[in-house]
Amino acid sequence: MGESVTEATITNWLKNPGDSVSLDEPLVEVATDKVDNELPSEAEGVLVKQLFKKDEVAQVGDVIAIISTDGDAQPVEDDDDSQTITSPEEPVTEKVLEPEIDIAIPSNGNEVIKISKNGSNGKYFSPLVRSIAQKEGISQEVLESLNGSGLDGRVTKKDILAYVNGEVKAKTTSTTAPVVEKSNTVQIKEAPPVVPNGEDEIIEMDRMRRLIADHMVMSKQVSPHVTSYVEADVTNIVEWRNKIKGAYKQREGENITFTPILIEAIVKAIKDFPMVNVSVSGNQIIKRKNINIGMATALPSGNLIVPVIKNADRLSLSGLTKSVNELANNARENKLKPEDIQGGTYTVTNVGSFGNVMGTPIINQPQVAILALGAIRKVPAVIETSQGDFIGIRHKMYLSHSYDHRVVDGALGGRFVRKVADYLEEFNINRDI
Repeated sequence: MGESVTEATITNWLKNPGDSVSLDEPLVEVATDKVDNELPSEAEGVLVKQLFKKDEVAQVGDVIAIISTDGDAQPVEDDDDSQTITSPEEPVTEKVLEPEIDIAIPSNGNEVIKISKNGSNGKYFSPLVRSIAQKEGISQEVLESLNGSGLDGRVTKKDILAYVNGEVKAKTTSTTAPVVEKSNTVQIKEAPPVVPNGEDEIIEMDRMRRLIADHMVMSKQVSPHVTSYVEADVTNIVEWRNKIKGAYKQREGENITFTPILIEAIVKAIKDFPMVNVSVSGNQIIKRKNINIGMATALPSGNLIVPVIKNADRLSLSGLTKSVNELANNARENKLKPEDIQGGTYTVTNVGSFGNVMGTPIINQPQVAILALGAIRKVPAVIETSQGDFIGIRHKMYLSHSYDHRVVDGALGGRFVRKVADYLEEFNINRDI
């Protein structure tokens, strides 16, 4: 569903328990922060059970339905004594429904410490987590002090094993609530509560806006952002486009905008500085072979989506123009496919389309850099000639390059954006398309 997608909302079941299902027949509609999509059935048979209801959120890798390939199975009714459903690859633990059972574990002495299903702070502990706690001798107090990474702060298997392995420490004091300190991790304070007054309007974030917000906060926490700025003279590009856009529209049936011309220069600069086309995994740097350019696109709802031009270095300027136009139109009409938003290695955002001269964009994880394109403006500028300097009117724009200072230092980040500007300023006004 996309490399940054971790969960999806079940928006509609297309089949009910007891219905026959064919292989690759649409089974369920899901929505992510990227696209809405139908998921086809991976088997032929009878739908026995839906493990998630409409509007519930499933994590990537969850089992969401059971299909009997015998063809004569009966639908399974939900009840409180349902057994754990497992896939061949991994057991599903978050959807287990079990009786109200408390688990007691022995302490270092003879005293027995009781582990409850629900902690005093309202946290829910799954049977798997309580079982690990029983085996490792972890008390209820320690469990409640752990900062879970699951839904609503729930402690997961990964969290408790990280504590057992010493990667996470739980601390409590007599005057403060339990706090979890993770190695090499900055403590993030919760946002202060905001109290509206009687005349304020309260607008609930939609699903996409909530997920975008989480993704942006995560990016700022993961990557130390640095931004370099360069002003580029794009007079040659403006004059060339004005000269050919009419004939191009008549020949190709679509407009040529500045975006593909700018992307062409970015691709050339990436070839010169391939270390901006990377991702970080722990202490490893993954150098991407392909140059896949994501372009942030505004949707009618006000949200953003980032369709990707695959292998942009293999496309001519005309090919880039067609890809830009097609992806932008499909994004606005909600016709993007999952593969259209996957695999980006570098992102471009055009803040100039909103009249902004520059911006400080947030990196689209797991990439390490993003370039904001400012508005093209007519400005007075000093023009150097062999006969001397004079003041003239030129078309100029700002390029704002944000990059991850873990792997891209100021020299690389600054030289890269300067190289993009050089390619723009050296544009051949007599070129054909």
